[in-house]
Amino acid sequence: MTTQYQQPHRVAQYANTVIRWLAESGVSIAGTQALRVRGRKTGQPRSVVVNVLVADGAEYLVSPRGNTQWARNVRAAGEVETGPRWRRRRATVTEVADDDKPEILRSYLQRWFWQVKDYVGGVTPQSGTEELRAAGTRIPVFALATTD
Repeated sequence: MTTQYQQPHRVAQYANTVIRWLAESGVSIAGTQALRVRGRKTGQPRSVVVNVLVADGAEYLVSPRGNTQWARNVRAAGEVETGPRWRRRRATVTEVADDDKPEILRSYLQRWFWQVKDYVGGVTPQSGTEELRAAGTRIPVFALATTD
Protein backbone atom coordinates (compact mmCIF):
# COMPACT_ATOMS: atom_id res chain seq x y z
CA MET A 1 0.00 0.00 0.00
CA THR A 2 1.24 3.45 -0.90
CA THR A 3 1.55 5.71 2.13
CA GLN A 4 -0.71 8.73 1.86
CA TYR A 5 -2.29 10.82 4.57
CA GLN A 6 -4.17 14.06 4.15
CA GLN A 7 -4.47 15.70 7.54
CA PRO A 8 -7.71 17.63 8.04
CA HIS A 9 -7.43 21.39 8.43
CA ARG A 10 -8.60 23.09 11.65
CA VAL A 11 -12.19 23.68 10.52
CA ALA A 12 -12.54 20.02 9.49
CA GLN A 13 -11.01 18.90 12.80
CA TYR A 14 -13.56 20.98 14.71
CA ALA A 15 -16.45 19.72 12.56
CA ASN A 16 -15.26 16.12 13.04
CA THR A 17 -15.18 16.64 16.81
CA VAL A 18 -18.79 17.88 16.81
CA ILE A 19 -19.97 15.11 14.47
CA ARG A 20 -18.12 12.48 16.54
CA TRP A 21 -19.81 13.74 19.72
CA LEU A 22 -23.19 13.52 17.99
CA ALA A 23 -22.43 10.00 16.67
CA GLU A 24 -21.34 8.86 20.15
CA SER A 25 -24.65 10.27 21.43
CA GLY A 26 -26.60 8.26 18.84
CA VAL A 27 -27.23 11.01 16.28
CA SER A 28 -26.04 9.99 12.82
CA ILE A 29 -25.44 12.59 10.13
CA ALA A 30 -25.46 11.08 6.61
CA GLY A 31 -24.66 7.62 7.98
CA THR A 32 -21.83 8.53 10.35
CA GLN A 33 -20.92 6.23 13.20
CA ALA A 34 -18.55 6.52 16.13
CA LEU A 35 -15.51 4.26 15.94
CA ARG A 36 -13.36 3.36 18.94
CA VAL A 37 -10.04 1.63 18.54
CA ARG A 38 -7.11 0.97 20.85
CA GLY A 39 -4.17 3.30 20.11
CA ARG A 40 -1.14 1.44 18.81
CA LYS A 41 1.33 3.52 20.85
CA THR A 42 -0.54 4.33 24.07
CA GLY A 43 -3.02 1.46 24.24
CA GLN A 44 -5.67 4.04 25.16
CA PRO A 45 -9.05 4.06 23.37
CA ARG A 46 -9.21 6.52 20.48
CA SER A 47 -12.46 7.77 18.95
CA VAL A 48 -13.19 9.02 15.46
CA VAL A 49 -16.26 9.40 13.30
CA VAL A 50 -16.46 7.20 10.18
CA ASN A 51 -18.88 6.13 7.48
CA VAL A 52 -19.54 2.40 7.71
CA LEU A 53 -20.36 1.03 4.26
CA VAL A 54 -22.79 -1.88 4.02
CA ALA A 55 -22.41 -3.65 0.67
CA ASP A 56 -23.60 -7.14 -0.27
CA GLY A 57 -24.40 -7.89 3.37
CA ALA A 58 -20.89 -7.03 4.60
CA GLU A 59 -19.65 -3.95 6.48
CA TYR A 60 -16.55 -2.01 5.52
CA LEU A 61 -14.48 0.86 6.89
CA VAL A 62 -12.90 3.06 4.23
CA SER A 63 -10.23 5.67 5.00
CA PRO A 64 -10.54 8.13 2.10
CA ARG A 65 -7.81 10.39 3.57
CA GLY A 66 -5.32 7.54 3.26
CA ASN A 67 -3.18 5.97 5.93
CA THR A 68 -4.66 8.00 8.80
CA GLN A 69 -3.95 7.54 12.49
CA TRP A 70 -7.23 5.65 12.94
CA ALA A 71 -6.45 3.36 9.97
CA ARG A 72 -3.03 2.56 11.44
CA ASN A 73 -4.61 1.90 14.83
CA VAL A 74 -7.25 -0.38 13.29
CA ARG A 75 -4.55 -2.29 11.41
CA ALA A 76 -2.53 -2.75 14.61
CA ALA A 77 -5.43 -3.55 16.95
CA GLY A 78 -7.35 -5.94 14.71
CA GLU A 79 -10.61 -5.05 16.41
CA VAL A 80 -12.85 -2.01 16.86
CA GLU A 81 -16.08 -0.88 18.45
CA THR A 82 -18.71 1.00 16.45
CA GLY A 83 -21.90 2.79 17.42
CA PRO A 84 -23.07 5.11 20.20
CA ARG A 85 -21.74 4.93 23.76
CA TRP A 86 -24.57 2.81 25.14
CA ARG A 87 -24.80 0.34 22.24
CA ARG A 88 -21.30 -0.27 20.95
CA ARG A 89 -20.71 -3.31 18.77
CA ARG A 90 -17.36 -5.05 18.83
CA ALA A 91 -15.97 -6.26 15.50
CA THR A 92 -12.79 -7.81 14.21
CA VAL A 93 -11.23 -6.21 11.15
CA THR A 94 -9.46 -7.62 8.15
CA GLU A 95 -7.72 -5.42 5.63
CA VAL A 96 -9.09 -5.84 2.12
CA ALA A 97 -6.58 -6.66 -0.63
CA ASP A 98 -6.03 -3.95 -3.26
CA ASP A 99 -7.45 -6.14 -6.04
CA ASP A 100 -10.72 -6.55 -4.10
CA LYS A 101 -11.23 -2.82 -3.47
CA PRO A 102 -12.67 -1.41 -6.74
CA GLU A 103 -16.32 -2.37 -6.21
CA ILE A 104 -16.18 -1.48 -2.51
CA LEU A 105 -14.71 1.93 -3.36
CA ARG A 106 -17.34 2.45 -6.09
CA SER A 107 -20.13 1.76 -3.58
CA TYR A 108 -18.50 4.03 -1.01
CA LEU A 109 -18.13 6.85 -3.53
CA GLN A 110 -21.72 6.45 -4.73
CA ARG A 111 -22.87 7.11 -1.18
CA TRP A 112 -20.34 9.65 0.14
CA PHE A 113 -18.56 11.22 -2.85
CA TRP A 114 -19.96 14.65 -1.95
CA GLN A 115 -18.17 14.35 1.39
CA VAL A 116 -14.82 12.83 0.37
CA LYS A 117 -14.23 14.10 -3.18
CA ASP A 118 -11.23 16.21 -2.14
CA TYR A 119 -9.39 13.23 -0.62
CA VAL A 120 -9.76 10.33 -3.06
CA GLY A 121 -7.27 11.37 -5.71
CA GLY A 122 -9.61 12.27 -8.53
CA VAL A 123 -11.68 9.07 -8.68
CA THR A 124 -15.46 9.30 -8.87
CA PRO A 125 -18.32 6.80 -8.66
CA GLN A 126 -18.12 6.62 -12.47
CA SER A 127 -14.39 5.80 -12.54
CA GLY A 128 -13.35 2.59 -14.25
CA THR A 129 -12.21 -0.51 -12.41
CA GLU A 130 -8.54 0.12 -13.22
CA GLU A 131 -8.71 3.71 -11.91
CA LEU A 132 -10.34 2.46 -8.70
CA ARG A 133 -7.77 -0.32 -8.39
CA ALA A 134 -4.96 2.26 -8.69
CA ALA A 135 -6.64 4.51 -6.08
CA GLY A 136 -7.12 1.48 -3.83
CA THR A 137 -3.37 1.30 -3.23
CA ARG A 138 -3.68 4.65 -1.38
CA ILE A 139 -7.02 4.08 0.39
CA PRO A 140 -7.16 1.55 3.24
CA VAL A 141 -10.32 -0.58 3.36
CA PHE A 142 -11.21 -2.92 6.22
CA ALA A 143 -13.91 -5.59 6.38
CA LEU A 144 -15.78 -5.79 9.69
CA ALA A 145 -16.95 -9.04 11.28
CA THR A 146 -19.18 -8.42 14.30
CA THR A 147 -18.21 -10.47 17.36
CA ASP A 148 -21.11 -9.55 19.68
